[in-house]
Amino acid sequence: MRQLLETEQKALEINLNETIYGTFAEIGAGQEVARHFFQVGAAAGTIAKTMSAYDKVYSDQIYGTEASGRYVCEARIYKMLDHEYELMDYRLRNERPETNFFAFADTVSAINYTKTIKGDGWMGIRFQLDPHSEPNDIVLHVRMRDKNNQLQQQAIGILGVNLIYGCFHHYNDPELLLQSLMDSLSGRVKIDMIRLTGPNFEDVDNRLLSLWLVKHKLTEVAMFGPDGRNVHGSEFLYRKNVLVVRGSFRPATLVNMDMIRTSYQQFRNNPKVDTQKTFLLTEITMDNLRGQGELDERDFIDRAELLNAMGQTVVVSDCEEYQKLISYLSDFKVQQLGIVLGVRPLLDVISEKYYQNMDGRLLAAFGEMFTSNVKIYVYPAMQEGSAELMTAQNVPVPEGVKFLYRHLLDNQQIEDVEGYKPDILHIFSKDVLVKIQAGESGWESQVPSKIAALIKEKCLFGYPSEKMEFEY
Repeated sequence: MRQLLETEQKALEINLNETIYGTFAEIGAGQEVARHFFQVGAAAGTIAKTMSAYDKVYSDQIYGTEASGRYVCEARIYKMLDHEYELMDYRLRNERPETNFFAFADTVSAINYTKTIKGDGWMGIRFQLDPHSEPNDIVLHVRMRDKNNQLQQQAIGILGVNLIYGCFHHYNDPELLLQSLMDSLSGRVKIDMIRLTGPNFEDVDNRLLSLWLVKHKLTEVAMFGPDGRNVHGSEFLYRKNVLVVRGSFRPATLVNMDMIRTSYQQFRNNPKVDTQKTFLLTEITMDNLRGQGELDERDFIDRAELLNAMGQTVVVSDCEEYQKLISYLSDFKVQQLGIVLGVRPLLDVISEKYYQNMDGRLLAAFGEMFTSNVKIYVYPAMQEGSAELMTAQNVPVPEGVKFLYRHLLDNQQIEDVEGYKPDILHIFSKDVLVKIQAGESGWESQVPSKIAALIKEKCLFGYPSEKMEFEY
């Protein structure tokens, strides 16, 4: 079992390590990280320089301007790391040829007096584990949960120390490194994006980092792009119109792809939606990933491989209740939000809200989900034992919620997906999966050809790999 160390002890261990030397550059929330290393003593052996470029004009003179005009952003943290590491390497490499250099940086916007800014920031470190090798990068996004500025500054200081310590002590166990970031910070921060790159992390699949962030309760939502690179919503969802398609994608079938295609087109046809500012997300929940019991990381990566191959940005979330996802996305000031559901999951959502809120909170419970800018798009399904389609119009909702449900339909907050392909509705992911794992034929016609080829090429979802036996 890992021994939990106090923040001061971590800082002191770094200071006493003669092979580690670096700089600190902090924008916003004070000089809280560097302060820990100064206060514990022996800092002269670790710190080459600390700086804080608070003035925006002065900061721009050092790191350059941002096209977005923002200072708390991903581009800024990388410019800070580039500048500070290159400067130190240029000035000191000949003087310290056997030293592992690092450059730590953060750019933070802490909570303000009027509470209109909740508090968030970017933090990163560029560091060597071998003085003769290229450096690694760890960059993360943090959301602060404390309710006053001083406490948020304190939390940033602790997180920074945890990050620096983790780089040099847990680099060979990335999952443990992630968990160690929360030492002495339980409930005070959320980390909703982290990216590990460099020679010591070449074998790390960053998509697993997103999974681990959610698995270990560091965040409710994490995302990665089609290239498998972890991303943060503030960098590409701000003031956009967003459509979220939730599913198991185990594997992604023709039905899944048709659901994505038709609902996204319908979403873009909404007169309230600016088609130049739309974004599509595919979401897999932890409940779905644990549907078969224990969390299977290989199964998760197999699903991610297929979605990424189809050009999808993937959300992994712990938001079984949709209002959690809606609340998370609201921080990015999303204009119009569409959520795509199969008709059976819709029935589950409506029934659950009804039976859990029969104590008089029914209107409030639905109001939390069906806000003015949220619309649910419902994909149909064949009724069991019948050729009749089940749609949003005829789904058998509980009697006590029919009036409210009708109101949502009439106000077009729940809407049937149009233009779907009725001849593929007999396809179910679970049936395709059984055939794949059994080595049966015929499943290939029920998934996109690109996905079928990828499943066979990489032996995904337990697809039988061909084994050649040689006799000697």
